[in-house]
Amino acid sequence: MLIRKANKEESETITALIMLAMEDIVYNFIGEKSEGKARCFLNSLTEETGNQYSYENCWIAESGGEIVGTAVVYDGARLNELREPVGAKVKSMFNREFNPEDETQAGEYYIDCVGVNPDQQGKGIGTKIFRFLIDEYVEKRNETLGLLVDNDNPDAKKLYLKLGFEVVGEKTLTGKQMEHLQFKKKE
Repeated sequence: MLIRKANKEESETITALIMLAMEDIVYNFIGEKSEGKARCFLNSLTEETGNQYSYENCWIAESGGEIVGTAVVYDGARLNELREPVGAKVKSMFNREFNPEDETQAGEYYIDCVGVNPDQQGKGIGTKIFRFLIDEYVEKRNETLGLLVDNDNPDAKKLYLKLGFEVVGEKTLTGKQMEHLQFKKKE
């Protein structure tokens, strides 16, 4: 399996994979439970630059020439800057205010979401993506990785803890309580 930076031309595939990971959150952002509108909104962001869901912030996992997974990762210190275009898009497309809680902050690279093609789930692809991100950001760049896990998803939390993430607190995102986990280089 090859993991590499995404290209703009892969935006539609990225959007489909991101939707798997954060469908309910996107519905919350746009104020309606319409998969078509949610995909259109999200795709308009993935194909642009300078926002948190941009292809610029995506890693692609490829196997056999097929995209099987994606991860959205960005510098938490840039959250407000990267979120501003998202809010502007919500306002222009859905005439809604956009004020979600801060899910990350300076001092960590934030794994916003990881999505794996449903046909490929259960084959360890998600774990391989996380191991790649740990190597890329923690080992090579000496950065801290952060993520949120929904309290309703104990299997995901179990995986993150097994990989070496540690619970560092709690955060609320779109009204849901989440645990905040980080992976730091061991001294």
